[in-house]
Amino acid sequence: MNGASRDALAAARERLDALTDSPSVDAAQLADELASVTVLLDREVSLRRVLTDPAQAGEAKAELAGRLLAGQVSGTTADVVAGLVRSRWSRSRDLVDSIEELADTADLTAAQRAGRLDDVEDELFRFGRIVASNTGLRAALTDRGATATAKSELLRSLLGGRADAVTERLVTRLVTAPRGRSLESGLESLSKLAAGRRSRMVAVVTSAVPLSEPQKQRLGAALAKLYGRPMHLNLDVDPEVIGGIRVQVGDDVINGSIADRLEDVSRRMAG
Repeated sequence: MNGASRDALAAARERLDALTDSPSVDAAQLADELASVTVLLDREVSLRRVLTDPAQAGEAKAELAGRLLAGQVSGTTADVVAGLVRSRWSRSRDLVDSIEELADTADLTAAQRAGRLDDVEDELFRFGRIVASNTGLRAALTDRGATATAKSELLRSLLGGRADAVTERLVTRLVTAPRGRSLESGLESLSKLAAGRRSRMVAVVTSAVPLSEPQKQRLGAALAKLYGRPMHLNLDVDPEVIGGIRVQVGDDVINGSIADRLEDVSRRMAG
């Protein structure tokens, strides 16, 4: 996003954070209802164009959204949507993308309140690895001929009782309503959004053998100092990384042995 849409989303994020700071707000319900609004506006192109028409007054658009959603969602959700449509948007699709992000953020907030945010981050990462290594599963989850119900049931059989409820909801929404995204890019976006709840960066660490707890702590601390932000490690094991490690932070990739790379990181910090 750029221009007006970027500013509108930034303001919406701040409003959502302020709203969900209140324990009286049901973050999971808010997430579910915002997700429903996302589906509605993604389907009704003419409606979202009206709600993002710069020629229309913001208050008039907010009143229209309120009438459409009355009795369908809670007052809290209606207020969030009203605030969004009052803003200016560079593209009508940006409004839908933003509501979808807020829905995911609200679900992650629910996980954070329950002390389960780290678990959700790890489960999203592990699910992505499972999909990447199982072409049959990926084909079933991305099959355009399969119904949303069939995909939901498949995910329930895979994740139900084995993953946090927030993880299951996030993945199910992504799979049943990808909105033009690949499964991989959608999971990556969710992982980044989860990490952002603690203002952390995500490092994908692939090693030939599982790292020991001291190694994980040393690597996490070194990367946090190098990048100047808290770092969440998504750990994976690949025997082909013989005697070494691969660390990816955004577009940065660090290869080499654990000892060599930690030493190199330490030198870079020192000098």
